[in-house]
Amino acid sequence: MIGRWGVKMHRNKLRIIRKQYGYTYQMMADKLGITKSYYWQIENGKRGLSYEQAVQISSIFSKTPDEIFLPDYIK
Repeated sequence: MIGRWGVKMHRNKLRIIRKQYGYTYQMMADKLGITKSYYWQIENGKRGLSYEQAVQISSIFSKTPDEIFLPDYIK
């Protein structure tokens, strides 16, 4: 899926990282100030993602948006 910031996002990485940190959909939604459903849609490619949201999500894991949302072969 193409996000609003124009880059194909690699959401499997987001799911893997979230699980490594032991966070649930609800925990991520609470940290981001959105609903659990909205977060699930982001992670599962049903909803686009703004650059600001990508930065906010990345900061939760102390990573850059590129580390999470771009496939490794693009970096």
